[in-house]
Amino acid sequence: MAVVRRGIMGGTFDPPHVGHLILASNARHDLELDEVWFIPAGDPYRKADSKVSTAENRLQMLEAALRGIDWAYVKTTEIDRQGPTYTIDTILQLPQTEDPWWFILGSDALADMEFWKDPEKIVDSVRLAVGRRPGSAHQDVIAQLEMKIPRIKERIDYVRMPEIEISSSDLRDRIRTGRPTEFLLPEKVSRVIDELQLYAD
Repeated sequence: MAVVRRGIMGGTFDPPHVGHLILASNARHDLELDEVWFIPAGDPYRKADSKVSTAENRLQMLEAALRGIDWAYVKTTEIDRQGPTYTIDTILQLPQTEDPWWFILGSDALADMEFWKDPEKIVDSVRLAVGRRPGSAHQDVIAQLEMKIPRIKERIDYVRMPEIEISSSDLRDRIRTGRPTEFLLPEKVSRVIDELQLYAD
């Protein structure tokens, strides 16, 4: 039976934007992944103090963003699960096969990983596909993480990323204030946002 190489990409996706797609696409290319599973957070506990769009609306935007991309799949694992969303719980629910898995994330999320639930179990269960921009320095971050998460350095595969700064919070602010989001948001996502009247005051 052929080996299937898969990546999983979690997040709030509020809204999903081209930065998410670029990271997933580059991870697929650099690591020769057959599939990337996008898993929107159900109850993102790290954002308990922030206003987050409903899971239903975020799922609708994500499905629109990925429509027509044959290697990208939306999985509702975290939305279907009750209680706060923890990455390790999602990883432990992955199919138990010999096929390799990568958890795809940006360098900012990597720096925050020491505060996640059971980060040691995460790095023992999957490899990390970390987006890295040209010229960026990670050695200090990795040195700090290794004090809290042993072996993390040897579990990282870096993904080349262009110099591009896009965030969901900036896009929400742009929509709220009427600034352009053209080329930052997939057009299909913009249409869903307009239909649902999201992010308006």
